[in-house]
Amino acid sequence: MKSLSQKIMSAVEAADLIKNGECIGISGFTLSGYPKAVPEALAEKAIALHQKGEPFKVTIFSGASTGDDCDGVLARAQAIEKRMPYQSNPSLRQGINQGLIQYRDEHLGSMGPMVRSGALERPTLALIECIAVTPEGKVYLSSSGGNSATYLECADRVILEVNSIYGEEYIGLHDTFIPSLPPFAKPIPICKVNDRVGSPFVQISSEKIKAIVYTERHDKVNPFTAPDEISKTIASHILDFIHFEHRQGRLPKGLSYQSGVGNVANAVLAAMAQDSRLSKVNIYTEVIQEAVLPLLQAEKLGFASGTALTLSVEAQKQVKKNISQWKDHFILRQQEISNHPEVIRRLGVISMNTALEMDLFGNVNSSHVCGSSIMNGIGGAADFARHCYLGFFMAPSVAKNGAVSAIVPLVSHVDHTDHDTMIFVTDQGVADLRGLDPITRAKLIISNCVHPSYKAELTDFLNFSINQSKKGHLPIALDKAFDMHLRFLQTGSMHK
Repeated sequence: MKSLSQKIMSAVEAADLIKNGECIGISGFTLSGYPKAVPEALAEKAIALHQKGEPFKVTIFSGASTGDDCDGVLARAQAIEKRMPYQSNPSLRQGINQGLIQYRDEHLGSMGPMVRSGALERPTLALIECIAVTPEGKVYLSSSGGNSATYLECADRVILEVNSIYGEEYIGLHDTFIPSLPPFAKPIPICKVNDRVGSPFVQISSEKIKAIVYTERHDKVNPFTAPDEISKTIASHILDFIHFEHRQGRLPKGLSYQSGVGNVANAVLAAMAQDSRLSKVNIYTEVIQEAVLPLLQAEKLGFASGTALTLSVEAQKQVKKNISQWKDHFILRQQEISNHPEVIRRLGVISMNTALEMDLFGNVNSSHVCGSSIMNGIGGAADFARHCYLGFFMAPSVAKNGAVSAIVPLVSHVDHTDHDTMIFVTDQGVADLRGLDPITRAKLIISNCVHPSYKAELTDFLNFSINQSKKGHLPIALDKAFDMHLRFLQTGSMHK
C-alpha cells in the first residue's frame, strides 16, 4: 500500500485521474471550503479534449454553491453534464438557463440522505478540501461541512486538496456526525446549539485516497458591505416584531436564529449587534456569515452553529488571527444535521430567509425569475421555514428602481406554499399571516408590505378576484394572475 507521501501530486496530475462521465462529490457550501486547484486543472483538461473532438463532462454534486474557481471554470469549459443541489455562479447559471447543463434544485438538507439511500447516483469520486489528513485516514475538513462526509463515505476514490491557508488551529471546529437511515435512525442528541455529537474529523480508509494536492488559497467571497437603508429598515421591522412577541408572551427568550444569505440577512445580524434589547445571541443556521463578527466583537454572540463559515478574504485573515480566542464560539456540522427538521424543531429556531417574490395569498418564490430562469435555488430555506418556531420571509418591496414589485398577485414559481409561511417583511412593514384566511391575509399583505406604487393595482386584482370567485376559498382570477409578470417581460416594468 502506498504511503500518503507517495500520493502527493500536482493538480494537473490529479485531474488526469478523473474520467469522462464520472459523478464527483465535492466539498463546499456557499463559497466556502470548496476545492480550487483540481477543478481549474480539470477545466483545462476538458478544454484540451474538446479541442481534439473528444467528449469530457462530469456530474458535480456539492453541498451548495462554490466559487468561480470551481463552478465557474468548469461551466465555461463546458465540463459539467449535471449539477446538484444549489449554485450561485453566473457562468453556471447561464449554462443551466440555456439548457446546456442539467440542474436539479434540491432541498439542501435532503441531498445527503438521497445519495446515501441510493435515490441518487453514488459519486465515483470525492474531491474534498481539507486542512489535514493522517496516515490512518482521518480527514480534517476546512471551512465547510456540507455533504463532504457523505461523499467521502460513498465514493470509492478520493482526491484531497490540503489547503494550508487555514493552519492546524482550525482543527476542532467540525463536529462530523451522520445519522443512520430509516428504519435504523435514532434521535439526534442535539439539545443546545453548542452540543457536540460527532467527531472533529471524517474517518475513511486511506486506501481510497488516490491523490493529495497541496494548496494555499482563500475562498473567494465578496467583501461584506454595510447595509443600505432599506435593509436596515427591514431588519428593524423584524427585531421590533420579535421584541413585541416577547412582550406578549408568545415567544420564549433565548431561542436561536437562522439567517439566510444576502444583504438583508446580513443587515439583521448587524442590527442584532447594536440592539440593546438583546443579550447573548445564539445562531443555528447553514451559513455563518461575516455579519456574525460584529456580534462576536460586541460580546453578544453566544454560539454559532452552521455548516459553513463564509467570510471575505479580509475576514478570513481576521478570524485566523483570532482563532484561538474565537474558536469556542463556532461549530461546523454536516448540512444533513445543520438543516435537520428534528433539530430545528427541538431548538425552536427563529428563521429569516430572503424571497425573490411573495404573493397575496402567502406563497413564496425564492429561486426562479418569472417562473422559468433559475437564480440560485431553494437552498435550505424550506428546511427551516417548515420546521422553525417562528419564520420570516423578507425582501425589499421593490427592485430595479421600482420596476419590479416583490409582492405579486400569484408567484410565478412556488418554493414555499402558504402552509409553510408565517411572517412577510418588506421595508414597508410586517404582515403576520398566522391563522388568517386567504382574503384577510391578502388584505394585510397589501396594507403592510406592498410599495405604495403597487397598492392600487394589487387591490384591484384582489377585489376583481373576489367578485369572480364568490364561491371559492382562494379568490384568484387566473386570467389576470400573471399580468404584472407578463408586463415586465414585455416592457421591463410591472407598472401599468
